[in-house]
Amino acid sequence: MPSQSNLRQILSLTVLVASLGYFVDMFDLLLFPILRQPSLTALGIVGPAQIVIYRDLLNAQMIGMLLGGIFWGMLGDKRGRLSTLFGSIAIYGVANIANAFVHTADAYMLWRFVAGFGLAGELGAAVTLVSEILPKDIRGYGTTIVAAVGIFGTVVATLVGRYLPWRVGYLVGGGLAMVLLLLRIGIRESPMFKNLGGTGVTRGDFFSLFTSTERLGRFLRCILIGLPTWYTVGILINLSPEFAPKLGVTGPVLAGTAVAFTYSGITLGSFASGFLSQAWGSRKKVVGLFIGATLVGVVAYLSVRGMSPAMFYGLAFYLGLATGYWAVFVTIAAEQFGTNLRSTVATTVPNFVRGAVPLITGSFVMLSGSLGFVGSAALVGAVCFTLALVSLVGLRETHGLDMDFLE
Repeated sequence: MPSQSNLRQILSLTVLVASLGYFVDMFDLLLFPILRQPSLTALGIVGPAQIVIYRDLLNAQMIGMLLGGIFWGMLGDKRGRLSTLFGSIAIYGVANIANAFVHTADAYMLWRFVAGFGLAGELGAAVTLVSEILPKDIRGYGTTIVAAVGIFGTVVATLVGRYLPWRVGYLVGGGLAMVLLLLRIGIRESPMFKNLGGTGVTRGDFFSLFTSTERLGRFLRCILIGLPTWYTVGILINLSPEFAPKLGVTGPVLAGTAVAFTYSGITLGSFASGFLSQAWGSRKKVVGLFIGATLVGVVAYLSVRGMSPAMFYGLAFYLGLATGYWAVFVTIAAEQFGTNLRSTVATTVPNFVRGAVPLITGSFVMLSGSLGFVGSAALVGAVCFTLALVSLVGLRETHGLDMDFLE
């Protein structure tokens, strides 16, 4: 048995590595859209063709994340949390480095698929591992640190994308992942997972989520409570330059600046939501509060007219702060399920939410022709928020729950 001092070092190193893994994960997710224009222009793709190719690249990445979410989640329950954590880091590190050397759109698309496949595994593995090794009374703090440090990677990606050539930007992302692999030494596997070895229970059976109505209901509710986050970022923030004139903003709005303000808010919100869930002893109350606060911000975004660009960026920061319950959201997913399915759920849930983005944005685009930008965004948002709030009510409270159980 390790001494108390050694145990604290192991726990601290585990939380650190998990946090830095998610940092590189989020760094890549934002770096790709930031580098879209310079990279495609360098490949000789200009004008309207860029939009088409970007759509194909993004779809390839999202398909990779959906498939990777299932693969890595099942692997985490069958082979261990560390296999998923470091396997996913290695895959997206290699893909980032390869992205720096592509010379055709087809090669770019292939490596974005591989990057998405790798990116899909890190967060679920990190949250599962941290949740299982920390005492139940403080595990919320650990997953909060993971998410908050990770989301700060988007801020760094903004700086790298702005000041470095696009190929160098991808090399930075790949290099960070490779360095992170060196920290593997000293990280230990989850004791809960190791104890599964003698139980004979089936592990990582993704399809078992669909063989029980009650279990499927839990799974779907965990996914649906995350919809407002990507609705807000995917439509209101990413399309802020297009929304600004329709909302009467008195000056031009830059998407990159709006994204930077939003993710700065998300970083702060991740800390706030995690610490509040510990202080209040409730995950559900905090998620309910943050969804409600997001709804208030969305109503203001769609109804207030005549804002200055500074006020608009301030609202973007607020929306980021209000949607910063991602840490608690993923923690809830991990806590809802037994050890033999925990990695599968914690990994697939956030990736299924991300995978819903094309459906959300596609619905918005389809309805905008008849309802207009604002009307379409309001209707799609109403659906997302209704599904999230109804799902939250149906979930059990998991704060302080003993996670050493099986499905």
